[in-house]
Amino acid sequence: MFAFESIGVIRSCFREKFGVPRQPGLAPAAPATLELRPPYAQPTIVRGLKDFSHLWLLFVFHGVPTGRWQPTVRPPRLGGHRRLGVFATRSTFRPNPLGLSVVRLEHITIGPNRIMLHLAGVDLLDGTPVLDIKPYLPYADRISEATGGFAPEAPTTELAVEFSPQAAAFCTNWLYGDLRELITQILRQDPRPAYDRGKAISRQYGMKLYDFDLKFRIGDETVYVIEISPLTQ
Repeated sequence: MFAFESIGVIRSCFREKFGVPRQPGLAPAAPATLELRPPYAQPTIVRGLKDFSHLWLLFVFHGVPTGRWQPTVRPPRLGGHRRLGVFATRSTFRPNPLGLSVVRLEHITIGPNRIMLHLAGVDLLDGTPVLDIKPYLPYADRISEATGGFAPEAPTTELAVEFSPQAAAFCTNWLYGDLRELITQILRQDPRPAYDRGKAISRQYGMKLYDFDLKFRIGDETVYVIEISPLTQ
């Protein structure tokens, strides 16, 4: 048996699993920080890391109930209608709930007993425990002749995104900058469950992003952002 402890924790804009991009890099504007925990919060441990543009993160799918792995799963990319072996997918329901994600390293901040890695293009839930960091090496990690099985290319279905006057005003007036780019990158990938896609239904969806509720509908290949409001306690 092996016992591992986390080296740090992710703080991201995604407060629940619904709406998290299904792969890294699909929402380049999605930010996060990785805060290293003692005894790993020391400057020597990240010496030379700033020279790399991207990192591999090995992490735990902490949002999945313990022991809920499945031998076969229905990948959303296949519409949720076909089962594949879990090892042929990147499903969260694995025998060991481990994930691997490549993210962009924006910069590193170092303070007294505190080290923060500022990241972008993440597909990580807030509070994700990270087990290890490795630099992305283009000459070794980018394999031009690799094949991608049932997902040979990036998703091509990108919906248009429109904002209501209230939602547009909320985004423009947000304290930390205009939110429309991030929200557009997330919603144009169609975060709905596979079984809801293609159905002629009028249903309102909601997701938690940062500290607010985002409500939207999808119809006619367009996502309509209806309302954005602060989370209620």
